[in-house]
Amino acid sequence: MVMYLNRNAVMVQTLDSGEPYRRQLGKSVKTRASLTVEKIWVFIIYIAGMRMSGFGLLWIGRALVLLQLFNGVLGWGKEGHYAICKMAEGYLTEDALAAVKELLPDYAEGDLANVCSWPDEIRNNFHWRWTSPLHYVDTPDFKCNYEYCRDCHDSGGHKDRCVTGAINNYTMQLKSFYQDSVSEAKYNLTEALLFLSHFIGDVHQPLHVGFTGDEGGNTITVRWFRRKTNLHHVWDNMIIESALKTFYGSDIAVMIKAIQRNFTVCFSFFLLYGDRDTTITHIRETLPTKKKHQPDGWSNDKSSWESCKYNQTVCPDPYASESISLACKFAYRNATPGTTLGDDYFLSRLPIVEKRLAQGGIRLAATLNRIFTPQIKIADA
Repeated sequence: MVMYLNRNAVMVQTLDSGEPYRRQLGKSVKTRASLTVEKIWVFIIYIAGMRMSGFGLLWIGRALVLLQLFNGVLGWGKEGHYAICKMAEGYLTEDALAAVKELLPDYAEGDLANVCSWPDEIRNNFHWRWTSPLHYVDTPDFKCNYEYCRDCHDSGGHKDRCVTGAINNYTMQLKSFYQDSVSEAKYNLTEALLFLSHFIGDVHQPLHVGFTGDEGGNTITVRWFRRKTNLHHVWDNMIIESALKTFYGSDIAVMIKAIQRNFTVCFSFFLLYGDRDTTITHIRETLPTKKKHQPDGWSNDKSSWESCKYNQTVCPDPYASESISLACKFAYRNATPGTTLGDDYFLSRLPIVEKRLAQGGIRLAATLNRIFTPQIKIADA
């Protein structure tokens, strides 16, 4: 059962019954993130109304730190989404690339990557709050598996309101216009493209298919080296940010090129050389050219990443299953509340993050190619 979502009327319609359900903007079920943020702001306002003692200022400071932690709970960071969309652009067919550029807003300057984080930027806006549950799907604690019928719903129990449901929905919106010979679009196709591109990225972040009890790692407080944060934020932002600074000269373009060359071998080097400094030095020296002794990584897996069974246009369920499996094996492992995550965690998890970014880019491109150029094999970069 797939939803039809529309910005203005917010029409939700199911394929099986065809009966519409109309919901006014701003009346959606409040999500875990919005409720938490609202509570923090109420606390800040309450303290601000009191006499500003040193104690009061201290608590405002703590509340603002909490607010910062919850500000990024719904997606890869901006760098992660940029990388996924940038890689995807390189694998688009000529027809698909033309269709994407036609749909992009003017301020994107013809580059999908420039607006790939748009759904995160608008999610806290009153009129867009209904999109919050579409960024993730929660699964039963410790089961380490995903099932669409069981898991794809929002906190109010409304079916299909999760990241995999949203991917199906926005694919349908685009496909209905470009493949069904419809003369007039029923949906905002620009928004459909931006949401689809973003949510395909989201479903590849392991903790976007995390446990219900800890809200995908959001309630697991840890330290990333010396910085206090939560586990979800580590996987959204901090692994990528640390990699950019440590290996790529804070240049996202260099990181993207490295991923495309399959340089996801940090932990292999760490095991080989045994210490952080030697590992970092070796990786930096091998970035410009691919050495013969480097493992091939996942370069031979590209064709399997692209495909969907049964000639489906999009297939997010296997991506979600991969994510919860990786969350159990890597994200949650050795990351209990209060843990300090350092070099061992960083260097062993970075290959997982980079591979998921690569898979997200390849699969986004494959999906857009199937939408805009049916039966055309995905283009080589």
